[in-house]
Amino acid sequence: MSPFGLHTPSEEVAKAFADRIKGRTFLITGTSAKGIGAQAAISLARESPARLILVSRSKTKSEPVLAEIARVNSSVKTTFVICELSDFDSVRAAAAQINDDASIPRIDAVINNAGVMAIKEYTLDKQGYEMTLSSNHLGHFLLTNLIMPKILAAGPGSRIVNVSSKGHRISAFRFDDYNFSGGADYDGWSAYGQSKTANVLFSVDLARRLAGRGIRAYAVHPGGIYGTGLATHVEDNMWPQLDVATMKNTGRLFGAIADDLKTLTEGASSLLAAALDPEFDDKSGSFIQDCQVYTALEHATDPESARKLWELSEKLVGQKFDL
Repeated sequence: MSPFGLHTPSEEVAKAFADRIKGRTFLITGTSAKGIGAQAAISLARESPARLILVSRSKTKSEPVLAEIARVNSSVKTTFVICELSDFDSVRAAAAQINDDASIPRIDAVINNAGVMAIKEYTLDKQGYEMTLSSNHLGHFLLTNLIMPKILAAGPGSRIVNVSSKGHRISAFRFDDYNFSGGADYDGWSAYGQSKTANVLFSVDLARRLAGRGIRAYAVHPGGIYGTGLATHVEDNMWPQLDVATMKNTGRLFGAIADDLKTLTEGASSLLAAALDPEFDDKSGSFIQDCQVYTALEHATDPESARKLWELSEKLVGQKFDL
């Protein structure tokens, strides 16, 4: 069992697995300052990776992170890639930039961290899909598959980490109505829950599809983090609706919200554990929480649902990916 837990700082995880960081290349989405993606990147930088690829919608918001990486370890090469995950043209352009860069021969670990939570008003992306699903799952599904040649080039031992949430408890994936009946059946918590379930299902099917190549995939619940921008859309009066939405969708209450609140560095530690810890080598497809393997709800781990989501995701992004 891993010695790390609820309050382990990300710097401690990175230091413990320095030999799995040095000389390797990591890609992280969602790297705005004061977020867990930024914290993970800075912690990795201390242990001398070959390159950090930061993928985010705003370079301005990532500039402090790039500056901090240079401060803690000026030898680390960094590449910033602008990408709006809810815009598939932007995702394809970002993937092309990465794939065409000869100085990036491989990507040893991908951490799909960017996300939004509980958008109050029903919003569609450029393609006509509900925004939370697009930002949290579909954009990552497309990006990961498009850069798969670089991941495969890293060979056995490379990893894909999808940041999910305890929020997967809110809702199963709505295969019959993922777009919420054009908004008629929409609520922000159910949209968030569906997208977080999608993150876990994506990890399950990636693990299955890549098992023969020795490439592993994991879903992660980082915990509730103080001070990040994830809750930008959440107003105080929305929190009581969390149990209402969960009961409607699953017949159970969500449970305590603040039972695992963490600092930024404590939140980023599970991302790094999933990307690095050899304890998880034989646990591809698992759900990681507090740097340990936890059991996600069945609706998020069912292999048939994972296969079904893969096929639907291919249809929605308009491209098949036969791994």
